Amino acid sequence: MTIASLQGVVKRYGTQLVLDGVDLDLHEGEILGLLGPNGAGKTTLIQTLTGMTPVDRGTINLFGDDRHPFSHANREKLGLVTQEITVFDELTARENVLFFAGVYGIKGEEKKRRAAEALAFVGLEDRADKRPAKFSGGMKRRLNIACALTHRPRLLIMDEPTVGIDPQSRNHILEAVTRLRDRGTTILYTTHYMEEVQAIASRVVIMDQGQIIQEGTVDELVRTIQHEEKVSIDVTDASLVDRGRLEQIAGIKQVTVHGNKLTVISAAGAGNLDRIITIIKEQTGLVGIQADKPNLEDVFLTLTGKQLRDKEEGS
Repeated sequence: MTIASLQGVVKRYGTQLVLDGVDLDLHEGEILGLLGPNGAGKTTLIQTLTGMTPVDRGTINLFGDDRHPFSHANREKLGLVTQEITVFDELTARENVLFFAGVYGIKGEEKKRRAAEALAFVGLEDRADKRPAKFSGGMKRRLNIACALTHRPRLLIMDEPTVGIDPQSRNHILEAVTRLRDRGTTILYTTHYMEEVQAIASRVVIMDQGQIIQEGTVDELVRTIQHEEKVSIDVTDASLVDRGRLEQIAGIKQVTVHGNKLTVISAAGAGNLDRIITIIKEQTGLVGIQADKPNLEDVFLTLTGKQLRDKEEGS
């Protein structure tokens, strides 16, 4: 069952086309991973889906309603976890969650019960009476999620909820997201961490330049590039390698460099590894070679020509 959709959605800011005829369906009970390089239009898509930004053209349908998708009744079924942490440092964790529960009209003992439930769900019940000013970044993000859960949304939109946090908190959040899905919540999840999408997403959508350029399960997307081969080559000094010369070899589709590692994508069966090695050895030292099976990151790189995030941001 489709619980939200965008059909032919166009959004411009002045002369800049940010969303270019976007069609997107979200199905009940799925985790939809939304990937795209910076500037692809992901944030604007979220803003249009939540009614924060009006569209210039197209139709938005929420919970079967395309005439008044952002009615009060429909908004009450939406939850949003923003990339920016939106909790109040001067309030305790419990008071933060109680405040957001009140925003959604939850009152009395039910409000207290929902707040306790949300804090327990994200593993902060033992910090309920502490102020988030002293929390770690990961704990603040978990509190941010708890605040978005008190009204038990049918559709939860999570915009990079794990950015800049420790691995333990990241794992806790991913486990919580999976449990939410198991309870029937539909989740739209954006991230710059490919491994998160591979771990939890039921389906993946890849955006670039305001358009959806591919979608499917992880396995379906990987199958789209199985006509390609990927080789990772570690060298002594990648700055000495003439990428242009490598790219002129028949069958080579792409050469990317990160540090002293070259990644070469070729047509399957091109048989050009010897020529690649010969050129590299003429220019620098060869440290090691590894043939890799295609994965979701390779799909993203093939479709967009970009990494999902810069390697300098961390692993």
